[in-house]
Amino acid sequence: MAKDKYGKQIRKTMRKAADQAQSADRGGAVKERLALAAKSSELLSAVWSLPPQQQLMFHHGDELVAVDPGGTPGFEGDEAAGEEFIRLSSSEIARYQRIMYANGVHGDRHRVLIVLQGMDASGKGGIVRHVFSQVDPMGIHYHGFGKPTPKELRHGFLWRVKKELPADGWISIFDRSHYEDLVVPQIQGTYPREVVEERFGKVNEFERKLAADGCAILKIFLVSSKEEQKRHFLKRLDDPTRYWKFDPSDLDARDRWDDYMAAWQEVFERTSNSWAPWYLVPADQRWYSRIVVSELLRTTMKNFSLTWPPLDVDREEALERLAR
Repeated sequence: MAKDKYGKQIRKTMRKAADQAQSADRGGAVKERLALAAKSSELLSAVWSLPPQQQLMFHHGDELVAVDPGGTPGFEGDEAAGEEFIRLSSSEIARYQRIMYANGVHGDRHRVLIVLQGMDASGKGGIVRHVFSQVDPMGIHYHGFGKPTPKELRHGFLWRVKKELPADGWISIFDRSHYEDLVVPQIQGTYPREVVEERFGKVNEFERKLAADGCAILKIFLVSSKEEQKRHFLKRLDDPTRYWKFDPSDLDARDRWDDYMAAWQEVFERTSNSWAPWYLVPADQRWYSRIVVSELLRTTMKNFSLTWPPLDVDREEALERLAR
């Protein structure tokens, strides 16, 4: 009963958020429209009993294996409420993305890097499709990292990563990332331990400089269960249209699940910093992981507190020339 009551409150709050967003779209002074948009975003954040920024951020001493993959911490609504949240939040993400992109054109350095990590079939692709369903493709860059090519191996391990970083005003989404170069060598014994140790230091310094230069970094690990992974693997093997998604190497990683969990635990302990924290997001219920990422991204861009850049030409002169 208590959960149902809270669910009704969530729907009521989201209706208010939708009304504020519609008012912001109707026109009026820029300052007023931005204030209405901010109110809409605040109402969306209010549906959480505890914000993901607090609930899911990794703190030293937390244990990956203690996270419940099927949980929905901080959100008391059902899947239908989650779908409505995604729809409203995605619209506001699109608004803030356009503002950030416009400022980037004018030299502002704000930008966002989203790092998505997780075991195979944890839902990284679905997050990209749902969270960014309403954004303008201009200003969005997606890149999936696989096994390094011979050319990439001739360079430092961060070389291929730096080429894919967001430009000013852009959002870059990494499906896997430089963290594969910390975890996989430990599992497969590709490099001696001292090489991996050196990489930990380089990653922290790389991200520290990136954040100091105006790039917000959201590092998200999707926590899935072996049972849920098995279910998705079977779907791929039972559906000819999904065969292309299956790779035998996925089973090799599954066989060493505990080793991967231990390696990722070390990653969180050594690379979760104030300038680039990790978020451990339960992912067995795909709709939940999507709304978490949507909340994190939307509030990050809202907190940039950007406004539309001013006209950098003489408006009266431009109107006069158009009237000729």
